[in-house]
Amino acid sequence: MKAKKNPVVDIGRNSSIYFAIGLNIMLFFTWQALEIKTYEVDQDVVEILNMEKQYEEEIPIVNVNAPPPPPPTASVQESIKIVEDVVEIEETIIESSEIGLEDAIIAPIPVAVEAVEVEEVEEDVQVPFAVIEHVPVFPGCEGRNNKEKIACFQEKMKAHIFKHFKYPQSALDLGTQGRVSVMFIIDATGKISSIKSRGPDHILEKEAERIIRLLPHMTPGKQRGKPVKVSYAVPIFFKLEAR
Repeated sequence: MKAKKNPVVDIGRNSSIYFAIGLNIMLFFTWQALEIKTYEVDQDVVEILNMEKQYEEEIPIVNVNAPPPPPPTASVQESIKIVEDVVEIEETIIESSEIGLEDAIIAPIPVAVEAVEVEEVEEDVQVPFAVIEHVPVFPGCEGRNNKEKIACFQEKMKAHIFKHFKYPQSALDLGTQGRVSVMFIIDATGKISSIKSRGPDHILEKEAERIIRLLPHMTPGKQRGKPVKVSYAVPIFFKLEAR
């Protein structure tokens, strides 16, 4: 059995119309709320400045006792009086006490001259190897002329260096190499002395000096027939070969 409804009393009959009207009303009020404008009100801070009357203190003027001004300078009148010179002045003559050339020595002093011994002093002459008259003779170069002795000296020097040359192990480890210039003197007795060296490293210099120190005793060089010191310089190369 179906229930009977009165079409006038039916609530859901115009529900869509009511919903649309309510929705429009809500949208209107929302739009009006968004359109409301507010303004910030500037609030001025008012400060009250109290001005009090200030009284200036009057400073009394004190008169300081100033020193009196200096008196005016008195005018000095100069008077010149002319006096006649009636006093005679005697001049004093000072004679020189030095002896002149015209003074003769009457009593000459006798001087006894004894025999004077003249002592010859040998000069310490040092002559470079390149200009010496007679070069030092290396052992094994005897009995030749001066030019041949020079060539023999140089060959013997090279052979001596090659024979005693030894590369220092410390220099090998460090990879040190270079040229060492050695200067030395062959004295008047034929011995080696005054060895000096200059090179890239102290180890190589020490080794070069050791080689020169092993040179044999030589016949000394002569200048004007007398044995003299002869200076000589030789380069020694320390070079590592690349493997």
